[in-house]
Amino acid sequence: MTPACYQRTRGPPRSRSRTPTEGACPMRPFRPLLALAAVAMALVPAVSQTAAADSAEPRSAPVLAPLGVAEAVCADTPLRLTFDRPVELGSAGQLQVHQADDGTLVDIVDLADPGTYQRSIGGALTDYGEVHRWFYEPVVIEGNTASVYLHYVLDPDREYYVTVDEGFFAGQEGITDKETWRFRTRPAPRRGASELSVDQAGGADFCTVQGAVDFVPENNRHRVTIDVAPGTYHEIVYVPQSKPHLTVRGQGADDTVISYANNSVLNGDYAMSDVPARQSYCPRRVLPQPDRFNCWRATFGVDADDFRLTDVTVHNTTPDGGSQAEAFRGNGDRIVLERVRVLSHQDSLRLQGRTFMTDSYVEGDVDFVWGDGGVFVQNSELKSLDIGYVNQVRNDVGEAGHVFVNTRLTRADSVPDGSVLLGRVETARFPGSQLVFIDSAMDAHIAPVGWGISDGDCSDAGQLRFWEYGSTDLAGQPLDVTGRLACSRQLTGAEAARWSNPATLLDGWDPRR
Repeated sequence: MTPACYQRTRGPPRSRSRTPTEGACPMRPFRPLLALAAVAMALVPAVSQTAAADSAEPRSAPVLAPLGVAEAVCADTPLRLTFDRPVELGSAGQLQVHQADDGTLVDIVDLADPGTYQRSIGGALTDYGEVHRWFYEPVVIEGNTASVYLHYVLDPDREYYVTVDEGFFAGQEGITDKETWRFRTRPAPRRGASELSVDQAGGADFCTVQGAVDFVPENNRHRVTIDVAPGTYHEIVYVPQSKPHLTVRGQGADDTVISYANNSVLNGDYAMSDVPARQSYCPRRVLPQPDRFNCWRATFGVDADDFRLTDVTVHNTTPDGGSQAEAFRGNGDRIVLERVRVLSHQDSLRLQGRTFMTDSYVEGDVDFVWGDGGVFVQNSELKSLDIGYVNQVRNDVGEAGHVFVNTRLTRADSVPDGSVLLGRVETARFPGSQLVFIDSAMDAHIAPVGWGISDGDCSDAGQLRFWEYGSTDLAGQPLDVTGRLACSRQLTGAEAARWSNPATLLDGWDPRR
């Protein structure tokens, strides 16, 4: 399937939606599993396979990593082969990993069986307590380098060897002996450590963010900080409810990037609709029916309380039109996002519990900040990549919604004036939703009406809380808000001061202290 399988129906902001292109998706995921594998390969841009060079030319043996037993590597290491020219996958063949001491087969990637391209991540359990498995792409090719992501984490302090069938990579000889590709994993870090390190180059406790998360004990009671070295980490990250008090800290959002093309087609409603509920229903659902499957489609998902993410970019690389695709999903209480960049198109940032976000950047086009938790955002930028909506909040009457203070609403150069709404709400389902902008600067892409309701009119929206105060253009000049939606309201100075305090929205919690 190509990104055109899900395309945008264009129109004014109020009517914009995404619909399947008729005839473009002839098979639904999971019927058969081969179809899902094709979806996965199409929607992970990094997997796009470059054309192989003339097979008649002699090829050098690839550079293998990790390699050698003298210097041990982290147990969650990907396997990498770097060729002397661009390479592509074959149509069949296996890559196998064996324990070196007795030859036990511990993992296998089989090109002839893409139905096996699934793995458990973070020990995730469904609402029924059964293990959930994500679909993923085990071989990612970027230029001359192929990275192999195994189904399972290897044991620490053990020696392994790898074999590769001839033709697994088109035009390449295989590795059939036990000595050519051999390596050793290092012992596990000390249990109970309050600081863990991640470096994809191998010079840390772990090579992946998920490897470090998995190492934290269940029901952890103390703050554990995971320091992530610069680099781009191609992985889905999931923090289960049983791993509270975690901090994931990068070395700057420009330098530490976590990316993956996860989405609803690959691991959400489209993919899970044929999977038994016991294996697919999301845990900790806020809205029991709408939230059945949508927890699995984020690049970085958190179901734990007291989680902090700092100095990191989270990028869902699903292409525009490739279905709902959160970069970050927070479904715990007291989540803090500081100096982060959250990048996607549709539904970029989803927050379902009390959250404080500061000095950050979010970009997208449709509902790219959304959810039903009490969310306070300050000193941040929200960039629209296309026509659409900045926000869709879904809170109950009297419950906390989303408050934005001192934010900048910007746009890509291609986004026309008046083509974006601050937010939209389904008033029939969420009549008491709260969305507030205070002292925020807005470019001219924000429509004069400001807000949208998707059913009925303002006569049915008496409990709606579309509030605003002190809005300016990007140059700091006051905006003309006389054309705003009739059921929105301009706050008084005293009201704005009250709602500018995070503790007002977050039920007394003020993470600045």
